[in-house]
Amino acid sequence: MRTAAVAFVLACLVSVLLTPLMRRFALARGLFDDQVLARKIHGRPIPRLGGVAIAAGFYVPMLALLLPASSVGRIFYAKMPEAVAFLLGGVAICGLGLFDDLRGAGAGKKFLIQFAVAGALFAAGNRIESLSLPFVGSLALGSLSLPFTLLWVVGVINALNLIDGLDGLAAGVAFFAVAATFAIAVLRQDPMMMLFMSALGGAIVGFWAYNFNPASIFMGDTGSMFLGYVLAVGAMRTSQKASTAVAILVPVVALGLPIADTLLAMLRRALAGRPMFSADREHIHHRLLDLGLSQRRAVITLYGAAVLLGAMAVILTLSNSVESLLVLVATGLLGYLAFRRLRQGSLPREGDAQTQGRAACAGLAEASDERRLRQGLRLAAKDLGIGQVRLVVEVQEDGDTITMSTRSDGSDDIPWYSLEAATGPVLARVEYRRGQGELDAAAVDCLKQALTAACARLYGPNANANGRRAMGGQELR
Repeated sequence: MRTAAVAFVLACLVSVLLTPLMRRFALARGLFDDQVLARKIHGRPIPRLGGVAIAAGFYVPMLALLLPASSVGRIFYAKMPEAVAFLLGGVAICGLGLFDDLRGAGAGKKFLIQFAVAGALFAAGNRIESLSLPFVGSLALGSLSLPFTLLWVVGVINALNLIDGLDGLAAGVAFFAVAATFAIAVLRQDPMMMLFMSALGGAIVGFWAYNFNPASIFMGDTGSMFLGYVLAVGAMRTSQKASTAVAILVPVVALGLPIADTLLAMLRRALAGRPMFSADREHIHHRLLDLGLSQRRAVITLYGAAVLLGAMAVILTLSNSVESLLVLVATGLLGYLAFRRLRQGSLPREGDAQTQGRAACAGLAEASDERRLRQGLRLAAKDLGIGQVRLVVEVQEDGDTITMSTRSDGSDDIPWYSLEAATGPVLARVEYRRGQGELDAAAVDCLKQALTAACARLYGPNANANGRRAMGGQELR
């Protein structure tokens, strides 16, 4: 316990000192989070890269593991393949998040690396090998162990990434999940996981001071994916050591908030026929804002839910089958009631064009490649009642102007309108005409902001070389 306390304090000091340095670095190089676009809440550019401080705060106390003379060091060397795979996997996930924050990475690349890291963890022995359920007992997974492990690790990584939508939300939810996992590690007498969770908790607290509303820095994908990774592996390891009747459900309950938000997002997009990885403004925290809560009150409300779920996860580790069933039923009932309240109170009002416009432009604002740019523009045009649309992008490179255009022809007398979005060397012009009804000015302004963000990502100063190639002549309808 003393080693865990030292790790917490050291990680907190590293994080609290490094976070303002990363903030100044991001400000100097213009590394900002997107402004008010679609699902974004803040109204000004905020520097990101705070996740680097979280990762550094976590890894600095790990240097003590190199000392085999310590008690935890001896455990580390006894389980070296598993521990080294876990730590190196965290470096890989952190590197992926940093690349995404700096240059942008598509969903395909992210999933490829995430599944590769999860596969390496499985090969090293970090895996889900059995399921323990009430009145059933322990069930060996056998050949299903691999897909269960892969889906768990990758799912939690992206769940933390998706819930990172309000100042301090992801940091707070992660901290309370860390606290629950640490408590379970204490009950299971697992000093290695106690060390890992205490170090991560300290790193979060150090960063949290700068990230709580009003935030002066965001963790970015570097932080959210790294937190999800460490929590996924930590919860998996502690649950597999448990003798409780519902061992596999303990980490699910502890991470219930981001997991529920992710599952609801997938269901919502599937029912709406939207791409699974398109963004929207219907996450749990957005619904709380639509209920009239301020950003700070919404975050505190979700903190309370995270604390409650963490406490229930700890109770589950001490419960028999009957008690576990009662806890799970109570948790499910509370979740159902909360979901009904959110659904009833946050449906967009008819005629609320600004809310609908923001949701329609979400996918366009976060386009990571040219195909998604075209797809996002088509979807936004459809949702905003635009009948036809054409896009012209001009990119200045080495004194030359590269013009990329898509065209849509029409023979009727409906007038064409246009809007321009200038981003560094890029001038993007969208020409459009209405389909049914009049276009709301707020929705058109949202479309312009979304286009600006997408073009900045693809063709701006920080875009990679592949983002500057010719777009091709595909028509947008």
